[in-house]
Amino acid sequence: MAHIDAGEVLPNGPIQQMAAEGEITQMHRGQAYADEGDTFEIDGKTFEVTDVTHRTLGDLTDEDAQREGSADLDAYRERLNRVHETFEWDDDSEVVRHRFEPANGE
Repeated sequence: MAHIDAGEVLPNGPIQQMAAEGEITQMHRGQAYADEGDTFEIDGKTFEVTDVTHRTLGDLTDEDAQREGSADLDAYRERLNRVHETFEWDDDSEVVRHRFEPANGE
């Protein structure tokens, strides 16, 4: 277990703010940026990484999209296309899910 920078899991300020407000409870990234048990802080609130799971884009569901702040999987795909210039959805692309929650009931 380590205390990591929030930017390791959550790539930018708006995403970090959404996590602080409870709108985002997981983030898929292209590789593992944390381990289960790691903690990070946003606005004085500590979060703990509760799950790090290797998956593929084809594994993602509407629930996954909602946990990442999108209405559904289609909206999530559109968001990824907007924020990544060269992104192309491929169901076989490997990603890593990082789930987190407020630590110690904060």
